Amino acid sequence: MEPWLDPLYDAEEMRAVDRWAIEEQGVPGAELMEAAGTALAEAVAELAPQGPVRILCGKGNNGGDGEVAERRLRAMGFEVESAAVFEGAGSDLARWLDEAGVVVDAIFGTGFAGAPRGPAAEAIATINRCGAPVVACDIASGVDASTGEIAGEAVEADLTVSFHGAKVGQRVAPGKWHTGELRIAPIGIPEGAPISPVAGTIGEAVLALAPARGPRSTKFSSGQVVIAGGSRGLTGAVRMASLAAIRAGAGYATVAVPADLEPIFEAGQPEVMSVACPGGDGCLAPASLKPLLRAFERAAAGVLGPGLGRDPGAVELAREAALAIAAPLVLDADGLNAFAGDPGRLAGREAPTVLTPHAGELGRLLGRSANEVDAHRLAAARDLSEAAGAVVVLKGDDTLVVDAERTAVNVCSAPALATAGTGDVLSGAVAALIARGLDPFAAACAGVLAHARAGRDAARRVGAAESVIATDVIDSLPAGLRP
Repeated sequence: MEPWLDPLYDAEEMRAVDRWAIEEQGVPGAELMEAAGTALAEAVAELAPQGPVRILCGKGNNGGDGEVAERRLRAMGFEVESAAVFEGAGSDLARWLDEAGVVVDAIFGTGFAGAPRGPAAEAIATINRCGAPVVACDIASGVDASTGEIAGEAVEADLTVSFHGAKVGQRVAPGKWHTGELRIAPIGIPEGAPISPVAGTIGEAVLALAPARGPRSTKFSSGQVVIAGGSRGLTGAVRMASLAAIRAGAGYATVAVPADLEPIFEAGQPEVMSVACPGGDGCLAPASLKPLLRAFERAAAGVLGPGLGRDPGAVELAREAALAIAAPLVLDADGLNAFAGDPGRLAGREAPTVLTPHAGELGRLLGRSANEVDAHRLAAARDLSEAAGAVVVLKGDDTLVVDAERTAVNVCSAPALATAGTGDVLSGAVAALIARGLDPFAAACAGVLAHARAGRDAARRVGAAESVIATDVIDSLPAGLRP
């Protein structure tokens, strides 16, 4: 686990930590449960509920945590009642919950997987309809702690009290949307468990990895980024990716673009060099391959795809160029679409590859719908990474960065990024960080975090997330990259 990743546990890893604490460190399980239930009760008490506390308990440790919370809350002077879901929670559960000032979900814990059935499914649906604030014990019932997947009904919590550490399913959508505010509660598990989670959230320390410029720095030591793409009507994508690369610290940037569109780049962006690639009518084509590859000869990193378009010639060019480019390469937009249904072809690349799809693009690569990808985001990203032998950046509010061994999750929410062109900004920033010397996984993580922070800074500067445009995000990249 990199020191700049904050651990996220899956179900098995959390079970292993519990076993280690109990069996090897001698911490009584009853003490852990008492601490968990107490933390849960304290969180409920802070809400100062206007009405009785209702606790729905399941069979396992979560139910035990709920019982401890009931006892603690009663000792604090709260009116509190619990019901055992699997022992008949009452024929009029809806009315019982409608009287609540707050509802505590202690039905399922982190070991749950699959779809709730019978009384549990009914109880979860009733919780979601009751209108009272909901506090989840460890994880919202119905959410898979290892993946964030939801197979059936899941509690929509306003606050989740997670014990010892955050879980993968609380940070990855759709489970993220059922977590509400996430609060981590220590429960007495000692430090030093010999468990190394394979997932973590991206911490700001990753931003300090990129070397700063010094007195002896030159544009060559800062690295060259080459961006290939562009077509008639889509020239802005290449311009934004190249400007983002410079803002993210690349020494210089070059765009390889259709020859008949090159004057647009020459006139519009003086900081960026351009290479005219003859071949197509307003787009790259197979005849563009040789000049394009010459442009990449001195590249420390590259981007292929922004504004490329879906002309058959451009698609053929992308499929050839991606395998021939010897530099580390970020594929985005139509550079990804060129490999729809055939991501394994990219495994033939000798240099590192970073793929930056949104759910629709990842779905096209794997032959799945965007809805299917969104329902199984972690699994889909891992499948693509394995097939392509690449680092995969699955974009979203919970952007995932996945390679063969690790998973990183962005927890810096930035609604301002939900606008056209911000993906081009991200691809340019990631390529710049690779050019500056970061390994592709670290560069992708740093780029994702800096991009999100830049989105937030841009929203602050312009006054509203809805008013942010992609070039605002580029202007905010220096703030986003600042450690």
